[in-house]
Amino acid sequence: MSSETPVTDQDTAEKLKSMELVQRPDDSFAGRFIYWAGVVFALAHIYFNTLGTLSELWVSAIHFAGFALICGLMVPMVRCQTEAGRRLTLVLDLLLGIAAIFCTLYLIGFEDALYDRGVKFVEMDWVFSVCAIFITLEMARRTTGWFIPSMILVALTYVFWWGQYIDGVFGFPGLSLETLLYRSYFSSEGMFGQIARISWTYVFMFILFGAFLVKSGAGDFIIELSRCAAGRFVGGPGFVAVLGSGLMGSVSGSSVANTVSTGVITIPLMRRAGFPAKFAAGVEAAASTGGQLMPPVMGAGAFIMASYTQIPYVDIIAIAALPALLYFLSVGFFVRVEAMRSHAHAVESDTRPIGEVFKDGWHYLLPLVVLVALLIYGFTPTYAAGFSIISVVVSSWLSKHPMGLRDILDALAQGSKNMATTSMLLISVGLVVNVVAMTGIGNTFSLMVTDWAGGSLMITIILVALASLILGMGLPVTASYIVLATLSAPALYGLIAESQLLAMMVAGQLPEAAHSIFMLVDMEKATLLTAPMSEADAQQLLSLVPGDFKNQLLEMALDPSALAMALLSAHMIIFWLSQDSNVTPPVCLTAFAAAAIAKTPPMATGFMAWKVAKGLYIVPLLFAYTSFIGGSWEEVLSIFVFACFGIYALVGFMEGYLESQLNLALRLVSGVLGVVLLWPHGMLVVNLVAAALFVALFIYSRKQVVPEAQAA
Repeated sequence: MSSETPVTDQDTAEKLKSMELVQRPDDSFAGRFIYWAGVVFALAHIYFNTLGTLSELWVSAIHFAGFALICGLMVPMVRCQTEAGRRLTLVLDLLLGIAAIFCTLYLIGFEDALYDRGVKFVEMDWVFSVCAIFITLEMARRTTGWFIPSMILVALTYVFWWGQYIDGVFGFPGLSLETLLYRSYFSSEGMFGQIARISWTYVFMFILFGAFLVKSGAGDFIIELSRCAAGRFVGGPGFVAVLGSGLMGSVSGSSVANTVSTGVITIPLMRRAGFPAKFAAGVEAAASTGGQLMPPVMGAGAFIMASYTQIPYVDIIAIAALPALLYFLSVGFFVRVEAMRSHAHAVESDTRPIGEVFKDGWHYLLPLVVLVALLIYGFTPTYAAGFSIISVVVSSWLSKHPMGLRDILDALAQGSKNMATTSMLLISVGLVVNVVAMTGIGNTFSLMVTDWAGGSLMITIILVALASLILGMGLPVTASYIVLATLSAPALYGLIAESQLLAMMVAGQLPEAAHSIFMLVDMEKATLLTAPMSEADAQQLLSLVPGDFKNQLLEMALDPSALAMALLSAHMIIFWLSQDSNVTPPVCLTAFAAAAIAKTPPMATGFMAWKVAKGLYIVPLLFAYTSFIGGSWEEVLSIFVFACFGIYALVGFMEGYLESQLNLALRLVSGVLGVVLLWPHGMLVVNLVAAALFVALFIYSRKQVVPEAQAA
């Protein structure tokens, strides 16, 4: 019997509410204003993304103004206990939103005048540029806390003030404050630059698409379908959490929201089935974190990746699908093992037949079919999302609850509310990205990481993982990915591309054109390239090539598609590792949200979620050392299948359990088989033998279930 004080459902609701932002109620004056402003602004964004012809800089500025107003009214400046204090705060928030609108109007109205003066600031240029940055910092503070504003202030002051006083590689001679403000406010490089454009195009349209799906009832259909598909299996509620969170995350892209929306159903179900409460919460947190890895939204990561790498969005989500599935399978393996160990049982006997559920809700899948079809056909993601939103409304007319005008308005308003905090986050992070570009500190950081790692790809990945965990304590995962990608993607890309180059040198297959670079370095040793060589000789020869020539060498040796896939692999590694702050103590909001539902200790739940989410660390290694990204479909499918066996074997090693308890010797065997199946040795026969041995181990473990049950 637990000695803990009983926790009521009201306590759970209060814990979950404490993790959310303080927001003004929907039935207040501010709430009603936000509703209609959200409707108008959503319609404006649909126009900008389909028929609009305004310049991207102007649309980014309008995007900032509207969402600064909505965010300012939605999230108050401070929490006030008195009515007079709340009214005063509302007035101040409204004035701040109006100031954001004037900042945008000034940019649009006086941009040409600035260039006519030769980009010389007058008094009002100073006022509005400083005001715009201040509003951005304030909105970032309200929505994410003090970390992001502090980071931005450190970055901005580095440019014009303290950077010149630093010795060594991070020293920066400095730019004038006028130049900094121009590039931060007036140019298309700062707060209204690339990241802001991603915000008002891809991210907004897909968040709006998700809002329409949820409003149409698709979210309830997804949960019910998941319960019918997996609920009747042994440990089924755990599989419901995995499947439901994956499907919900594929459109929502928010791990905490995913945890709360699906966890209130799946965690009690798992506990009723016999799973330990801490494990149930950990599974839900890990599965909801995977929602950000699942196409098409991927927590805005796919859109940012497409912008950084210049690889089409549809290609990125196609490549990301199998790795995401592998992650959810890895969580499912933990569920299966724990279900057998805890003797969890099925509890879903009261659910409807899956055929009946699908018959009633098949039309909810039509918008996703429309989205995928339009993307494959060649439409841009924004157009595809726009048409898919229309298809949500049309397909809802096939249901018992068709969307009417009020439902459409609700979805438009909710989409804008969902976007308000995200837009302010992305716009503010754009200031940091601009500083990195202005100062060249990104290249310096990449060179430093490479130097620390001694050219080792594995050590570089470990350093990136540590940096992502530290940044993730203060940054949301999307912002963490943007910052890390800006700083460390060049280093990772270079090492991944160099590993492919080394493989060609070892095999003696280096293209003739690339020999010229080595001829310039050492003509005598360059003759070794005509035949296969050892890996040590290849590394020694490559180390002779100066850094300035390595990019040219890579372009000569590798075809453009291979280089593009190496770059995408680097970004995928960073993006996946950026998710670990969701499930890794000491700061893991997704795990804390699950703990509030399961009524378990938050930190202990965080460690459980971290264990269950091991796929976050294993799959990036496959990106780095195999052709999981960019390989032929035969290679990718082979890696996927053997990785499934390998991860399951590692789960057996970590848990000491498969279908039954494993003794020490069998546990070690399972661990060795897992490493062999995941190791990039490229020998198909070895993988087949290892997979066969694991299947044999699984069957042996399965046969021990009956004697074990009799002994019990």
